[in-house]
Amino acid sequence: MTRFPLPPGSTIGILGGGQLGRMLALAAARLGFEVVVLEPETDSPAGRVAGGQIVAGYDDDGALAELAGRCDVATFEFENVPAAALERLQALDVEVAPGPRALAFTQDRVEEKNFVRRVGAESVDFAPVDGLADLTAALERLGVPALLKTRREGYDGKGQVWIRDPAEAPAALAAIGSRPAILEARADFVRELSVIAARGRDGAVACWPVGENRHAGGVLRTTSAPAPGAAAVQEKAEAIARRVLEGLDYTGVLGVELFELSDGRLLVNEIAPRVHNTGHWTQDGCACDQFEQHLRAIAGWPLGPTQALHAVEMENLLGAEVERWREIAAEPDARLHLYGKGEPRPGRKMGHVNRIRREA
Repeated sequence: MTRFPLPPGSTIGILGGGQLGRMLALAAARLGFEVVVLEPETDSPAGRVAGGQIVAGYDDDGALAELAGRCDVATFEFENVPAAALERLQALDVEVAPGPRALAFTQDRVEEKNFVRRVGAESVDFAPVDGLADLTAALERLGVPALLKTRREGYDGKGQVWIRDPAEAPAALAAIGSRPAILEARADFVRELSVIAARGRDGAVACWPVGENRHAGGVLRTTSAPAPGAAAVQEKAEAIARRVLEGLDYTGVLGVELFELSDGRLLVNEIAPRVHNTGHWTQDGCACDQFEQHLRAIAGWPLGPTQALHAVEMENLLGAEVERWREIAAEPDARLHLYGKGEPRPGRKMGHVNRIRREA
Protein backbone atom coordinates (compact mmCIF):
# COMPACT_ATOMS: atom_id res chain seq x y z
CA MET A 1 0.00 0.00 0.00
CA THR A 2 1.13 3.52 -0.79
CA ARG A 3 2.23 5.57 2.21
CA PHE A 4 1.37 9.26 2.31
CA PRO A 5 2.61 11.91 2.08
CA LEU A 6 4.55 10.91 -1.01
CA PRO A 7 8.14 12.15 -0.95
CA PRO A 8 9.73 13.99 -3.87
CA GLY A 9 10.93 11.46 -6.41
CA SER A 10 7.64 9.56 -6.31
CA THR A 11 5.85 8.96 -9.59
CA ILE A 12 2.46 10.38 -10.55
CA GLY A 13 0.48 8.47 -13.19
CA ILE A 14 -1.79 10.61 -15.35
CA LEU A 15 -4.53 9.18 -17.56
CA GLY A 16 -4.84 11.57 -20.48
CA GLY A 17 -2.23 13.44 -22.47
CA GLY A 18 -3.88 16.78 -23.26
CA GLN A 19 -3.08 20.28 -22.10
CA LEU A 20 -4.33 19.74 -18.56
CA GLY A 21 -2.06 16.72 -18.24
CA ARG A 22 0.78 18.80 -19.64
CA MET A 23 0.33 21.52 -17.02
CA LEU A 24 0.03 18.91 -14.28
CA ALA A 25 3.29 17.33 -15.47
CA LEU A 26 5.08 20.68 -15.49
CA ALA A 27 3.88 21.42 -11.95
CA ALA A 28 4.93 17.93 -10.86
CA ALA A 29 8.44 18.47 -12.17
CA ARG A 30 8.74 21.65 -10.13
CA LEU A 31 7.75 19.74 -6.98
CA GLY A 32 10.26 16.98 -7.69
CA PHE A 33 7.81 14.30 -8.80
CA GLU A 34 8.23 12.01 -11.79
CA VAL A 35 5.32 11.61 -14.22
CA VAL A 36 4.19 8.83 -16.54
CA VAL A 37 1.25 9.45 -18.89
CA LEU A 38 -1.17 6.88 -20.33
CA GLU A 39 -2.59 8.26 -23.56
CA PRO A 40 -3.76 6.63 -26.84
CA GLU A 41 -2.25 9.32 -29.07
CA THR A 42 1.46 9.45 -29.75
CA ASP A 43 3.35 12.73 -29.30
CA SER A 44 0.76 14.10 -26.87
CA PRO A 45 1.17 17.54 -25.22
CA ALA A 46 1.57 15.91 -21.79
CA GLY A 47 3.73 13.04 -23.01
CA ARG A 48 6.31 15.43 -24.44
CA VAL A 49 7.02 17.00 -21.03
CA ALA A 50 6.57 13.89 -18.86
CA GLY A 51 9.23 11.40 -17.92
CA GLY A 52 7.42 8.70 -19.87
CA GLN A 53 4.31 7.90 -21.87
CA ILE A 54 2.48 4.62 -22.37
CA VAL A 55 0.75 4.77 -25.74
CA ALA A 56 -2.40 2.68 -25.38
CA GLY A 57 -6.13 2.88 -24.86
CA TYR A 58 -7.59 3.40 -21.41
CA ASP A 59 -9.18 -0.05 -21.57
CA ASP A 60 -5.88 -1.82 -22.33
CA ASP A 61 -5.27 -4.18 -19.38
CA GLY A 62 -1.60 -4.56 -20.18
CA ALA A 63 -1.08 -0.81 -20.31
CA LEU A 64 -2.95 -0.29 -17.05
CA ALA A 65 -0.83 -2.97 -15.42
CA GLU A 66 2.32 -1.22 -16.69
CA LEU A 67 1.09 2.11 -15.33
CA ALA A 68 0.30 0.47 -12.00
CA GLY A 69 3.83 -0.87 -11.82
CA ARG A 70 5.38 2.51 -12.53
CA CYS A 71 3.39 4.97 -10.42
CA ASP A 72 2.74 5.61 -6.72
CA VAL A 73 -0.60 7.36 -7.26
CA ALA A 74 -2.74 7.82 -10.36
CA THR A 75 -5.04 10.63 -11.45
CA PHE A 76 -6.74 11.77 -14.67
CA GLU A 77 -6.87 14.97 -16.65
CA PHE A 78 -10.29 14.76 -18.31
CA GLU A 79 -13.59 13.17 -17.41
CA ASN A 80 -14.06 10.94 -20.46
CA VAL A 81 -11.57 8.42 -19.09
CA PRO A 82 -13.64 5.29 -18.36
CA ALA A 83 -14.38 4.84 -14.66
CA ALA A 84 -13.61 1.14 -15.24
CA ALA A 85 -9.97 2.07 -15.91
CA LEU A 86 -9.72 3.61 -12.45
CA GLU A 87 -11.37 0.57 -10.91
CA ARG A 88 -8.84 -1.66 -12.67
CA LEU A 89 -5.96 0.39 -11.26
CA GLN A 90 -7.46 0.10 -7.79
CA ALA A 91 -7.68 -3.66 -8.25
CA LEU A 92 -3.94 -3.54 -9.00
CA ASP A 93 -3.40 -1.85 -5.60
CA VAL A 94 -2.79 1.61 -7.02
CA GLU A 95 -4.15 4.60 -5.12
CA VAL A 96 -6.38 6.62 -7.49
CA ALA A 97 -7.45 10.19 -6.78
CA PRO A 98 -10.05 11.37 -7.43
CA GLY A 99 -11.71 7.96 -7.28
CA PRO A 100 -13.97 6.26 -9.82
CA ARG A 101 -17.14 7.21 -7.92
CA ALA A 102 -16.56 10.93 -8.55
CA LEU A 103 -15.81 10.25 -12.20
CA ALA A 104 -18.87 8.05 -12.70
CA PHE A 105 -21.26 10.66 -11.26
CA THR A 106 -19.95 13.45 -13.45
CA GLN A 107 -19.92 11.31 -16.61
CA ASP A 108 -23.72 11.04 -16.47
CA ARG A 109 -25.49 14.40 -16.45
CA VAL A 110 -28.66 13.01 -14.91
CA GLU A 111 -26.76 11.31 -12.09
CA GLU A 112 -24.71 14.48 -11.62
CA LYS A 113 -27.79 16.67 -11.12
CA ASN A 114 -29.40 14.12 -8.82
CA PHE A 115 -26.21 14.11 -6.75
CA VAL A 116 -26.11 17.92 -6.62
CA ARG A 117 -29.62 17.98 -5.18
CA ARG A 118 -28.85 15.22 -2.70
CA VAL A 119 -26.04 17.26 -1.16
CA GLY A 120 -28.32 20.27 -0.76
CA ALA A 121 -27.33 22.43 -3.72
CA GLU A 122 -29.67 23.72 -6.43
CA SER A 123 -29.62 23.13 -10.17
CA VAL A 124 -31.85 24.02 -13.10
CA ASP A 125 -34.93 21.86 -13.51
CA PHE A 126 -34.30 18.88 -15.77
CA ALA A 127 -35.68 15.63 -17.13
CA PRO A 128 -34.01 12.46 -18.45
CA VAL A 129 -34.73 11.73 -22.10
CA ASP A 130 -34.56 8.23 -23.59
CA GLY A 131 -36.61 8.90 -26.71
CA LEU A 132 -39.02 11.22 -28.47
CA ALA A 133 -41.91 10.49 -26.09
CA ASP A 134 -39.74 11.48 -23.10
CA LEU A 135 -38.59 14.62 -24.88
CA THR A 136 -42.13 15.66 -25.80
CA ALA A 137 -43.30 15.21 -22.21
CA ALA A 138 -40.25 17.03 -20.83
CA LEU A 139 -40.82 20.01 -23.13
CA GLU A 140 -44.42 20.21 -22.00
CA ARG A 141 -43.30 20.33 -18.35
CA LEU A 142 -40.18 22.49 -18.62
CA GLY A 143 -41.27 24.78 -21.46
CA VAL A 144 -39.13 26.36 -24.15
CA PRO A 145 -36.46 27.38 -24.75
CA ALA A 146 -34.76 24.34 -23.24
CA LEU A 147 -31.34 22.78 -23.76
CA LEU A 148 -31.04 19.17 -24.92
CA LYS A 149 -27.69 17.53 -24.07
CA THR A 150 -26.32 14.06 -24.50
CA ARG A 151 -26.41 12.30 -21.15
CA ARG A 152 -22.77 11.29 -21.53
CA GLU A 153 -19.74 12.90 -23.15
CA GLY A 154 -19.93 16.16 -25.07
CA TYR A 155 -18.05 19.31 -24.05
CA ASP A 156 -17.36 22.84 -25.32
CA GLY A 157 -20.84 23.05 -26.83
CA LYS A 158 -20.67 19.65 -28.52
CA GLY A 159 -23.53 17.17 -28.12
CA GLN A 160 -26.15 19.78 -27.27
CA VAL A 161 -28.83 21.78 -29.03
CA TRP A 162 -31.36 24.44 -28.01
CA ILE A 163 -35.03 23.73 -28.60
CA ARG A 164 -37.11 26.88 -29.04
CA ASP A 165 -40.32 25.29 -30.30
CA PRO A 166 -41.76 21.87 -29.37
CA ALA A 167 -42.01 21.10 -33.08
CA GLU A 168 -38.19 21.05 -33.20
CA ALA A 169 -38.03 18.00 -30.89
CA PRO A 170 -37.52 15.27 -33.53
CA ALA A 171 -34.79 17.25 -35.31
CA ALA A 172 -33.07 18.12 -32.04
CA LEU A 173 -32.99 14.49 -30.95
CA ALA A 174 -31.58 13.48 -34.35
CA ALA A 175 -28.93 16.23 -34.09
CA ILE A 176 -27.43 14.56 -31.00
CA GLY A 177 -27.59 11.13 -32.60
CA SER A 178 -30.78 10.03 -30.79
CA ARG A 179 -28.63 9.16 -27.79
CA PRO A 180 -29.78 9.07 -24.15
CA ALA A 181 -30.05 12.69 -23.12
CA ILE A 182 -31.09 15.25 -20.56
CA LEU A 183 -33.36 18.24 -21.12
CA GLU A 184 -32.49 21.26 -19.01
CA ALA A 185 -34.76 24.22 -18.37
CA ARG A 186 -33.35 27.60 -19.33
CA ALA A 187 -31.66 29.37 -16.43
CA ASP A 188 -32.52 33.05 -16.19
CA PHE A 189 -29.08 33.99 -14.89
CA VAL A 190 -27.27 37.30 -14.72
CA ARG A 191 -23.81 35.82 -15.13
CA GLU A 192 -21.83 32.59 -15.15
CA LEU A 193 -19.43 31.96 -12.29
CA SER A 194 -17.18 29.14 -11.18
CA VAL A 195 -15.35 28.15 -8.05
CA ILE A 196 -12.24 25.98 -8.09
CA ALA A 197 -11.80 24.00 -4.91
CA ALA A 198 -9.53 21.33 -3.48
CA ARG A 199 -9.82 18.69 -0.77
CA GLY A 200 -6.80 17.01 0.75
CA ARG A 201 -6.37 13.49 2.05
CA ASP A 202 -6.94 14.82 5.57
CA GLY A 203 -10.30 16.33 4.59
CA ALA A 204 -9.04 19.92 4.51
CA VAL A 205 -10.82 22.09 1.92
CA ALA A 206 -9.46 25.18 0.16
CA CYS A 207 -11.24 27.36 -2.40
CA TRP A 208 -9.93 30.06 -4.71
CA PRO A 209 -11.86 33.30 -5.27
CA VAL A 210 -14.85 32.93 -7.57
CA GLY A 211 -14.29 33.68 -11.26
CA GLU A 212 -16.68 35.19 -13.80
CA ASN A 213 -16.83 33.36 -17.13
CA ARG A 214 -17.84 34.39 -20.62
CA HIS A 215 -18.64 31.80 -23.29
CA ALA A 216 -19.17 31.99 -27.04
CA GLY A 217 -20.61 29.08 -29.00
CA GLY A 218 -20.48 26.90 -25.89
CA VAL A 219 -16.72 27.44 -25.49
CA LEU A 220 -15.12 29.39 -22.64
CA ARG A 221 -13.48 32.57 -23.91
CA THR A 222 -12.50 34.47 -20.76
CA THR A 223 -12.43 34.11 -16.98
CA SER A 224 -12.01 37.18 -14.77
CA ALA A 225 -10.95 36.46 -11.20
CA PRO A 226 -11.62 37.44 -8.55
CA ALA A 227 -14.98 38.10 -10.19
CA PRO A 228 -16.08 41.73 -9.93
CA GLY A 229 -18.43 42.13 -6.99
CA ALA A 230 -18.24 38.42 -6.15
CA ALA A 231 -17.64 38.94 -2.44
CA ALA A 232 -21.39 38.64 -1.92
CA VAL A 233 -21.46 35.12 -3.40
CA GLN A 234 -18.05 33.78 -2.35
CA GLU A 235 -19.31 32.21 0.87
CA LYS A 236 -22.26 30.57 -0.89
CA ALA A 237 -20.04 29.24 -3.69
CA GLU A 238 -17.57 27.80 -1.18
CA ALA A 239 -20.39 26.13 0.75
CA ILE A 240 -21.60 24.44 -2.44
CA ALA A 241 -18.09 23.30 -3.33
CA ARG A 242 -17.58 21.88 0.15
CA ARG A 243 -20.85 19.89 -0.06
CA VAL A 244 -19.78 18.45 -3.40
CA LEU A 245 -16.26 17.58 -2.24
CA GLU A 246 -17.42 15.94 0.96
CA GLY A 247 -20.37 14.20 -0.73
CA LEU A 248 -17.96 12.54 -3.14
CA ASP A 249 -15.28 11.89 -0.49
CA TYR A 250 -13.09 13.68 -3.03
CA THR A 251 -9.33 14.08 -3.11
CA GLY A 252 -7.90 16.62 -5.54
CA VAL A 253 -9.07 19.74 -7.37
CA LEU A 254 -12.46 20.18 -9.01
CA GLY A 255 -14.38 22.96 -10.72
CA VAL A 256 -18.00 23.85 -10.03
CA GLU A 257 -19.71 25.93 -12.72
CA LEU A 258 -22.49 28.13 -11.39
CA PHE A 259 -25.32 30.35 -12.60
CA GLU A 260 -25.88 33.48 -10.52
CA LEU A 261 -29.55 34.50 -10.53
CA SER A 262 -30.87 38.02 -10.11
CA ASP A 263 -31.96 37.22 -6.53
CA GLY A 264 -28.42 36.15 -5.59
CA ARG A 265 -29.08 32.40 -5.63
CA LEU A 266 -26.49 30.10 -7.18
CA LEU A 267 -27.44 27.12 -9.33
CA VAL A 268 -24.91 24.39 -10.12
CA ASN A 269 -24.51 24.02 -13.87
CA GLU A 270 -21.80 21.35 -14.02
CA ILE A 271 -19.13 19.70 -11.90
CA ALA A 272 -15.73 18.96 -13.43
CA PRO A 273 -13.77 16.33 -11.42
CA ARG A 274 -10.35 17.67 -12.40
CA VAL A 275 -8.34 20.82 -12.81
CA HIS A 276 -10.47 23.19 -14.87
CA ASN A 277 -10.16 25.73 -17.67
CA THR A 278 -11.71 28.43 -15.45
CA GLY A 279 -8.91 27.86 -12.92
CA HIS A 280 -6.05 28.68 -15.28
CA TRP A 281 -5.96 32.22 -13.89
CA THR A 282 -4.47 30.81 -10.67
CA GLN A 283 -1.18 30.12 -12.47
CA ASP A 284 -0.33 33.83 -12.42
CA GLY A 285 -2.74 35.18 -9.83
CA CYS A 286 -1.94 33.00 -6.81
CA ALA A 287 1.02 31.64 -4.90
CA CYS A 288 -0.31 28.09 -5.35
CA ASP A 289 -2.09 27.36 -8.62
CA GLN A 290 -4.67 24.65 -9.29
CA PHE A 291 -2.14 22.24 -10.84
CA GLU A 292 0.25 22.33 -7.88
CA GLN A 293 -2.71 22.08 -5.53
CA HIS A 294 -4.06 18.98 -7.24
CA LEU A 295 -0.67 17.30 -6.88
CA ARG A 296 -0.40 18.38 -3.25
CA ALA A 297 -3.83 16.89 -2.53
CA ILE A 298 -3.34 13.53 -4.22
CA ALA A 299 0.19 13.17 -2.79
CA GLY A 300 -1.03 13.84 0.75
CA TRP A 301 0.82 17.13 1.13
CA PRO A 302 -0.70 20.14 2.93
CA LEU A 303 -2.88 22.28 0.70
CA GLY A 304 -1.33 25.54 -0.46
CA PRO A 305 -2.66 29.10 -0.08
CA THR A 306 -5.51 30.15 -2.37
CA GLN A 307 -5.82 33.90 -1.87
CA ALA A 308 -5.43 36.08 -4.97
CA LEU A 309 -2.17 38.01 -5.24
CA HIS A 310 -3.38 39.68 -8.43
CA ALA A 311 -6.63 40.00 -10.30
CA VAL A 312 -6.32 38.20 -13.63
CA GLU A 313 -8.24 37.89 -16.88
CA MET A 314 -7.63 34.57 -18.58
CA GLU A 315 -8.31 34.38 -22.33
CA ASN A 316 -8.44 31.09 -24.21
CA LEU A 317 -6.53 31.07 -27.49
CA LEU A 318 -8.52 29.06 -30.01
CA GLY A 319 -7.31 27.93 -33.42
CA ALA A 320 -5.39 30.58 -35.35
CA GLU A 321 -5.58 32.99 -32.41
CA VAL A 322 -2.38 31.35 -31.20
CA GLU A 323 -0.60 33.17 -34.04
CA ARG A 324 -0.90 36.31 -31.92
CA TRP A 325 1.86 34.94 -29.68
CA ARG A 326 4.33 37.66 -30.73
CA GLU A 327 2.11 40.57 -29.76
CA ILE A 328 0.96 38.84 -26.58
CA ALA A 329 4.55 38.15 -25.56
CA ALA A 330 5.25 41.89 -25.91
CA GLU A 331 2.52 42.82 -23.40
CA PRO A 332 4.23 43.55 -20.05
CA ASP A 333 1.36 42.21 -17.92
CA ALA A 334 0.55 39.16 -20.08
CA ARG A 335 1.68 35.64 -19.24
CA LEU A 336 1.46 33.24 -22.20
CA HIS A 337 0.81 29.51 -21.78
CA LEU A 338 1.01 27.43 -24.97
CA TYR A 339 0.07 23.76 -25.13
CA GLY A 340 2.52 22.49 -27.74
CA LYS A 341 -0.20 21.36 -30.11
CA GLY A 342 0.30 21.13 -33.85
CA GLU A 343 -2.33 22.24 -36.32
CA PRO A 344 -4.38 25.23 -35.06
CA ARG A 345 -7.77 23.92 -36.14
CA PRO A 346 -10.80 26.21 -35.69
CA GLY A 347 -12.04 26.02 -32.11
CA ARG A 348 -9.07 23.96 -30.92
CA LYS A 349 -7.63 25.12 -27.59
CA MET A 350 -4.04 26.03 -28.40
CA GLY A 351 -3.14 27.96 -25.27
CA HIS A 352 -4.24 30.73 -22.97
CA VAL A 353 -3.00 34.07 -21.78
CA ASN A 354 -3.31 35.45 -18.26
CA ARG A 355 -3.38 39.24 -18.09
CA ILE A 356 -2.57 40.62 -14.66
CA ARG A 357 -4.69 43.56 -13.53
CA ARG A 358 -2.41 45.62 -11.32
CA GLU A 359 -5.26 47.36 -9.47
CA ALA A 360 -5.99 44.25 -7.38
